[in-house]
Amino acid sequence: MPVVRGKDIEVLFNATTIARRNLELAKEIATRDYHDLLVIAILKGSFIFAADLIRAMHDMDLSPEVEFIFISSYGTGTTSGEVRVLRDIDNEVAGRDVLLIDDILESGKTLKFTRDLMLSRGARSVAIAVLLDKTSKRQIDMEADFVGFECPDYFVVGYGMDVAHAFRELPFVGVVKGDA
Repeated sequence: MPVVRGKDIEVLFNATTIARRNLELAKEIATRDYHDLLVIAILKGSFIFAADLIRAMHDMDLSPEVEFIFISSYGTGTTSGEVRVLRDIDNEVAGRDVLLIDDILESGKTLKFTRDLMLSRGARSVAIAVLLDKTSKRQIDMEADFVGFECPDYFVVGYGMDVAHAFRELPFVGVVKGDA
């Protein structure tokens, strides 16, 4: 078990497994008939997954335009609260196929809000790609189109995901053992 900043972190999905799955997801995405594809990464947690998935998509001869949106759905701590846009995209989505990329699908509130926002702006279609799907935490009817891994009911860190702004840099997805 790796020790990072004095914390034991159990590896849930290692870097090799994640890289292999990103290639598989890119192949799945490439089979869709997308026109004028706009990829929107939901920050902050998705930044590493989005970068790796977009590079894998390039290997499949997809060259999407890339944007970033900063959506907040947390009140204090890790309790999900009101969803709001902290930083919006710059591009028009009307008539375009949009692929939202996020780190984890838990309650579904953030992704539903963001998908509905893009559809209200006239997107031709909106698909969702997530690294992790934690169905045990779902609060609304929401499914991703592309899922990296089913996630057990753990608080996970690494590969862009954090706890109190720590552990984003880890090349794997892990679970902090003990008090994070």
